Amino acid sequence: MLPSYFFAHGAPSIVLEDNSYTDLLKTFAANHPKPKAIVLFSAHWEENVQAVSASKTYSTIYDFGGFQDELYRMTYPAKGDRSLADRIVSLFESQGIQAVTDDERGLDHGAWAVLKLLYPDADIPVIALSVNRYLTNEQQYQIGKALAELREQDVLIIGSGGTVHNLRALNWRSEGVDDWAAGFDQWLQEHLESWDLDALFQYRTLAPYAAQAVPTSEHFIPLLLAMGAGDGIRQAKLLHRSYQYGNLSLSCWEFA
Repeated sequence: MLPSYFFAHGAPSIVLEDNSYTDLLKTFAANHPKPKAIVLFSAHWEENVQAVSASKTYSTIYDFGGFQDELYRMTYPAKGDRSLADRIVSLFESQGIQAVTDDERGLDHGAWAVLKLLYPDADIPVIALSVNRYLTNEQQYQIGKALAELREQDVLIIGSGGTVHNLRALNWRSEGVDDWAAGFDQWLQEHLESWDLDALFQYRTLAPYAAQAVPTSEHFIPLLLAMGAGDGIRQAKLLHRSYQYGNLSLSCWEFA
């Protein structure tokens, strides 16, 4: 059974960078079995009803501005998988989760920037999934859990977002780490490793610096979705954590 994963996607320029985090992403495929398909929740696709992509071949969405010209020439023409998309909708509906398919949307940078580093050949079918910031944290976890059985069929489930993601607080010249960002992530690590769902669902009131680290929840939600998909043995493992611009966290969590 494949674990599920949370990957921080950082800034779009991560695709062009060479650091310890991108090294982990670039070597991931060589160190793990090749999945039959990838199911990815992206923080950059928000819908009020759970959406499931059903594209035949994905276009590439450049949902950012002001970055290197090279980024706007990159593509990730992954194929979709209509039968898997329909199965995912059925799994959601069996758990009372309303879901719809989307035949047109391409892959936003929350999806393709991570996938291009993990599997640059774009030779694995991809199903992209939306997030909904208006649900409770427990509901987010249950959405991920509804897909847990796919891991038994060698489907890789990924949440793409960021545990500390406050663009207004970024310090573009900083080479250190802000205390508040490290403090929030340390609290998060302790409660992920102990699989303390009660505390995690209440992170906004219990975690130090939560308001600074998570001013809006769309980038945090994929962590709970990936964790829910890993509900089973309930083992969380931090594979990497570093920071850019003082507080933008680049972390990878594995859930088994």
